[in-house]
Amino acid sequence: QVQLEESGGGSVQAGESLRLSCSASRYFDNMGWFRLAPGKEREGVATLNQAGKTIYADSVKGRFTISRDIAKNTMYLQMNSLKSEDTAMYYCAADVWWFGSGDFRFDYRGQGTWVTVSS
Repeated sequence: QVQLEESGGGSVQAGESLRLSCSASRYFDNMGWFRLAPGKEREGVATLNQAGKTIYADSVKGRFTISRDIAKNTMYLQMNSLKSEDTAMYYCAADVWWFGSGDFRFDYRGQGTWVTVSS
């Protein structure tokens, strides 16, 4: 049974940082993060493939960094210079298909972790 578990969310002030973690039950070639804010559609945030290639949404480029520790089956999202518009539920996903815009597709996701940014 595939399990993805996020951690690291919380409430911060604008300009501060958070690091999200996603612990997976096994290795996946392609993983990523998406977010869902109240009243908004699902938005892809970042993906990372087996070759280490990363893709980011324009809204987070230069502020967020996706990475992973393969030995630990853990993926991370370092979020710096957070803005109020980053407030959302952040989900870890595996077996993802996304090219920086448009629909963020995946086979597996976690339960999510809330990120609240106050201005």
